[in-house]
Amino acid sequence: MTAAVGSGGLPAHLDGFVRAVRETGIPVGISAAVDAAQVLTVVDLLDREQLRHGLASVLLTRAAQRPAYDVLFDLWWPLTDRPGVPAETTDTPADGAEDDPRPDAERQAALAAELREELLRRLLEGDEEELRRFARLAVDQLGQGQPSPSGQSFFSYRVLRALSPDTLVAQLLSGLLGDAERGGLDEQVARQTVRERLAAFRAAVEAEVRRRTAAERGRDRVARNAVKPLADQVDFLRAQSADLAELRRSVAPLARRLAARLSAKRRLGREGRLDFRKTVRASLATGGVPVVTHHRPRAVHKPELVVLCDISGSVAGFSHFTLMLTQALREHFTGVRAFAFVDSTDEVTRFFAPGADVADAVQRIGREADVVSFDGHSDYGNALEVFAERWPAAVGPKTSLLVLGDGRTNYRQPGLPVLADLVRRSRSAYWLNPEPRRLWGSGDSAADRYGQVIEMVEVRTAAQLADFVTTL
Repeated sequence: MTAAVGSGGLPAHLDGFVRAVRETGIPVGISAAVDAAQVLTVVDLLDREQLRHGLASVLLTRAAQRPAYDVLFDLWWPLTDRPGVPAETTDTPADGAEDDPRPDAERQAALAAELREELLRRLLEGDEEELRRFARLAVDQLGQGQPSPSGQSFFSYRVLRALSPDTLVAQLLSGLLGDAERGGLDEQVARQTVRERLAAFRAAVEAEVRRRTAAERGRDRVARNAVKPLADQVDFLRAQSADLAELRRSVAPLARRLAARLSAKRRLGREGRLDFRKTVRASLATGGVPVVTHHRPRAVHKPELVVLCDISGSVAGFSHFTLMLTQALREHFTGVRAFAFVDSTDEVTRFFAPGADVADAVQRIGREADVVSFDGHSDYGNALEVFAERWPAAVGPKTSLLVLGDGRTNYRQPGLPVLADLVRRSRSAYWLNPEPRRLWGSGDSAADRYGQVIEMVEVRTAAQLADFVTTL
């Protein structure tokens, strides 16, 4: 691990690591960086796991930040450069490859079989540190690709394909269970243990490939490509299904944080305008000096919220997540009504009854809501007209109107007069657009024209959405 420390010494290396953590979007303040330096004085620097957990305890604030942190830690604090080769495998066919008369394919097959037996033994033992060292050996022996002008390349899929760790499940279960009875709690525990150890081995192989690639092409370059953005920083329009699933799981904790911020804002803003008469009267007791000021009571405003969202395929992930978040925050509004549309509009508030599974409600909207009347392509003009005709009293002087969508009309009428009337009747109105601002008005986008009648806000990530919600 010490080989990874550059000429600037350990303090400079730690500073670079903290900067890399900060660049991924994890907020690390000066005090946390100072605490990280203090950690180096109290942990065993030769114990990577102790160092990993020690730095994580002062640099991270949420569990969701841990995967990105672990990737960076493995790049900045790698194992020693020489992999620990177990004694049983020191005489591998690779050592005498030049004298082996067998073809390359046969030598590789024999090497893979030998390493596979060693992998089975390591998985049964369950020593995480030894498993990581074996992963280094496996990448060194099986993961090399064809050399290129930019250097040697290594691939995790070559290692996993050669060793096929998933096919060892039956042998691992047999080794872990021994003579224990099958089908009971012991087998469930054993299966969970097998899954965890196989996942740990795959992660170790990927970490070793990243380390070797970083040595060839630069640590910063690998970090930019290897570290996945945090869930609240994923671009809605580029999110994969796994990212959207992670976002949905983050709704509840995000709602709790926003609820705390909203409550704090109301507490801090509890006092209203200065009550001049009462202040002057009270100052008579202190010789006419207004030592204590008095204020008029301020009525706490909890707005009604009407959400009108486009759930067509292009922005479905963004709209669904926003619907889930607003419903999770419904106690901070007098009432929340949700409407969805594609080329027609339907109220979907009924799907978000108290106690209902919000993720299930989102799926039911797609199946049961009457949001398609023509061809199933976005038609903002018709959707706005249907909304205004069927629910004329939904928007009033106490209502905050929230429109969600990218504003792409498929070259149909945008319905600007209807939208302008809704904005005029509402207390406040905002349009949240998940597209970058530079694309507004391009192609079939009417976002620039909508922006002339309603305040349009670029909301591309959950973090931006959270910042916006606190302004309502």
